[in-house]
Amino acid sequence: MSGNAAQSETIHHLSKTFRDVPLKELDDSSVVAAQLAGSSLAFTELVSRYQKRLLNFIYRTIGDRERSEDLVQEVFVRVHRHLHRFDQEKKFSTWIYTIASNLAKNELRNRSRNPLVLFQTIKKNWDSEDRPVEFEDPHYRPDDLFRKRHLREMVEWSVAQLPQHHRVVFVLREIEGKTYEEIADITGCNLGTVKSRLNRARNRFAQVIEPLID
Repeated sequence: MSGNAAQSETIHHLSKTFRDVPLKELDDSSVVAAQLAGSSLAFTELVSRYQKRLLNFIYRTIGDRERSEDLVQEVFVRVHRHLHRFDQEKKFSTWIYTIASNLAKNELRNRSRNPLVLFQTIKKNWDSEDRPVEFEDPHYRPDDLFRKRHLREMVEWSVAQLPQHHRVVFVLREIEGKTYEEIADITGCNLGTVKSRLNRARNRFAQVIEPLID
């Protein structure tokens, strides 16, 4: 059997398999394989899994909601265009976060925004429901809610003070919950650099927010 014939048979087999199993039950690698095998719904499934997560990540990095939405769309354009180049031995989540991180860093590099403007944008647009840590609860008394809202604003502002390369690793680790290895892959840095930047980011964050809390 020729190489082309074998490849066609493999794609046919994959297509049949993916028709028999709901996409939502597949892991990322299998959904990617389904897309490459010609599934008309697989890419929609990838968008569904990552759209909100990437929007939150980019938004917390650049502080501009509308621009973040544009960049998320650009992420998926690039994923769709280059998916055939993706190394399926690696994690899809790392690959797509790397694309998102690069776009966010390019956006920041092309701007001249001072921390105050960044904070004002974050404060205006960052809804509490987007954060994985719940800052508000309807059972709290009004004065407790006020303190929690104030704390959230201080956290947002303090994150905005971090240098861009420190802010990226801080957001990926402390908010997105990525491992050191994933952050290294996403940012293109070695583990030592990731740990060093994260340590400096944590120290700087503590220095900035401590006087505000006191």
